[in-house]
Amino acid sequence: MGSGAIISLLVLVVSIPIGIKFVSFFDVPPVPKLEETWWGPGTKGSEDVGIRPFKITVPDEVISDLNIRLRNTRALVPPLENAKHSYGITSTLTKNVLDFWLNKYSWKKREQFLNQYPQFKTKIQGLDIHFLHVKPKDSKGLKVYPLLLIHGWPGSVREFYEIIPHLTTPQKGRKVVFEVIAPSIPGYGFSEAAVRPGLGAVQVAVIFKNLMNRLKLNHYYVQGGDWGSIIANHIATLYPQNVIGLHSNLCFNDMPIGYLKKAVYSLKPSLIVEKKYEHLVYPMSTIYGNLILESGYMHIQATKPDTLGTALSDSPAGLASYILEKFITWTNPKYKEREDGGLTEKYKMEDLLDNIMIYWITGTITTSMRLYSESFSTAQTSLQLAKIPVPVPSGCSRFIHDILYTPTGLLEDKYPKLLHVTDHEAGHFAAFEVPEVLAQDIYDFSEKVLSLALNK
Repeated sequence: MGSGAIISLLVLVVSIPIGIKFVSFFDVPPVPKLEETWWGPGTKGSEDVGIRPFKITVPDEVISDLNIRLRNTRALVPPLENAKHSYGITSTLTKNVLDFWLNKYSWKKREQFLNQYPQFKTKIQGLDIHFLHVKPKDSKGLKVYPLLLIHGWPGSVREFYEIIPHLTTPQKGRKVVFEVIAPSIPGYGFSEAAVRPGLGAVQVAVIFKNLMNRLKLNHYYVQGGDWGSIIANHIATLYPQNVIGLHSNLCFNDMPIGYLKKAVYSLKPSLIVEKKYEHLVYPMSTIYGNLILESGYMHIQATKPDTLGTALSDSPAGLASYILEKFITWTNPKYKEREDGGLTEKYKMEDLLDNIMIYWITGTITTSMRLYSESFSTAQTSLQLAKIPVPVPSGCSRFIHDILYTPTGLLEDKYPKLLHVTDHEAGHFAAFEVPEVLAQDIYDFSEKVLSLALNK
């Protein structure tokens, strides 16, 4: 009996003693039909379908108030000796960030930088939705594809400012170029938040589908990492007729069979993952231990986001430390052993502060964190989208320092039309950290989708 057959047999055997019906691992529920819920104030009525140009303009008094808070930051608790960032971002690094923010960061200059791309707002299901819409300047002889780029937490559309030129500028030897639409998730940055409970990642997918319809873009690629990956999966699953292809820099298999196979393959990891990446998947005790170490934020945001939001909304020092801690360990877990957290190696401080400023000036840290509580709710999980394979051509760009690495053999259950899988030396914020690498991966994937379509 071959190794593959042995693993298949073990899948059958293990399913019996754990008390779960065998069929539950393989049955695929029907795709749910989502209502177009009204998330804005009042009751559903006629909606302004206009698309309005938008520019970021922050009153001087908002910046003055910020500077006062930065100057009056209370003395921070000294870090423990030789602890580096193992207890979270150190107060030493936080003080350096606050000093830069107060004395070297110019919001007026950064405001001009953030306004370099065309931005718009439009009402979708009662909410003002903000988005960047960047078209290629030169597309002669090329096929132009719309690309819906979706960010995550604790990011924003700021993550995409460096990758957009790569995607919208013709590349030598390429047959395609992209028209980029990058919306702010509802409750993040310049997009309005829901006024009532229930707007989780699935409902965001409905809103973004409607945004693309509003723009008269009915066939498009969708790409995302973090929450963007989850929302992109939902769009591709709910509206496959609209999605040409799905590309993600955080692919995962959340189907029940995926968890079972991962456990069974731990008996012989070489059957499922290359030796050089085995430490990213096994032993499972170490991997899940690291996930627990890095996911405390998730539990509180999924249960009590408003309590935490009050503290972060009132303190720029708190907001900066809370967000930048993720940019340390999620860029590379070893960076927590460095005094500077590795931040200045991968990013410019101005760029990191741009992202923090978007949360600060819009006061959206609380509403951004609510996405966790809404997406992990019983109402959300009862839709059973986690059990449904993504039905469109898919591509996965894995970054080995990210918080999750899923072997190709496990991805194939979730993405049965998986055309493209690559591995790269970077972390969670790929568009921010290595924009050219991610852009080229998206191009490579799109060309495989095009080749597949031409050969049908």
